[in-house]
Amino acid sequence: METGRLEIGIEVYDPALRRLVPPDAVIERVACGFRFTEGPVWRGDHLLFSDIPSDRIVRWELRPEGPVVTTFRTPSGNANGLTLDRQGRLIACEHRTRRVTRTEPDGTVTVLASHYQGKRLNSPNDVVVRSDGLIFFTDPPYGLPNQREGKELPFQGVYCLRPDGTLVLLVDDFERPNGLAFSPDERVLYIDDSFRRHIRAFDVQPDGTLTNGRLFADMTSPDTGSPDGMKVDREGHLYCTGPGGIWVYTPEGHLLGRILPPEQPANLAWGDSDWRTLYITARTGLYRLRVNIPGIPVGV
Repeated sequence: METGRLEIGIEVYDPALRRLVPPDAVIERVACGFRFTEGPVWRGDHLLFSDIPSDRIVRWELRPEGPVVTTFRTPSGNANGLTLDRQGRLIACEHRTRRVTRTEPDGTVTVLASHYQGKRLNSPNDVVVRSDGLIFFTDPPYGLPNQREGKELPFQGVYCLRPDGTLVLLVDDFERPNGLAFSPDERVLYIDDSFRRHIRAFDVQPDGTLTNGRLFADMTSPDTGSPDGMKVDREGHLYCTGPGGIWVYTPEGHLLGRILPPEQPANLAWGDSDWRTLYITARTGLYRLRVNIPGIPVGV
């Protein structure tokens, strides 16, 4: 498999999608040869993402001589979702070690959460950080053998980790909580359920608790794949990886269309200096696509 510019498939359900994704948009495969990519996050001048089965976090950087791929951290605990805190430190959800960690500037790893009420977490999956430092993450059992062996908690939770180390269970009625993203004003938290194939929206309170849970979007489809990673642009449009590709919604939950990469996508992230490049982790490859509306910066 080679890198380079590729044809992009776009299903337009509403002409308003063309204001976000231009008609002449192309998708580039900028790196390949991985086993299962996930958790992309833009970090200043480079992208970090997980190659889960390879037990490493990958660094991708575009230099004058071309793209350079190196290893940021290995072993990674089979890290999945990644983000940055407000100090630019990497926050990682680790499947195998069943914990949420922070990588310090000197490379040491600090464990932020591994247990809830004395029981081990299932396998933290995806994570976001609010502007005040509160960390929100999902905890399905995907990292466990057979998704049940060694499971200590009777539910699949969504949590808030406060700066003092207190871990608060926010929601426990998901089957497979997975991707999550804030609205631009951080008043709404979107969380998808890969098993039920839908996205729910919650109002976020100042202390991080969630209220008024409601269905935001039903992603039922004959195509393979399930709701996974998602991100929001500065106007509140939600981009969610799911069956067949990336589903694009208005803030009101109206589906504008789908972006169809060459491989089934798992997650995505905004990047580059103008935050208008959508980086897409899709199975064995890393892709990027230029869009018109910037995404929400991370770690700044």
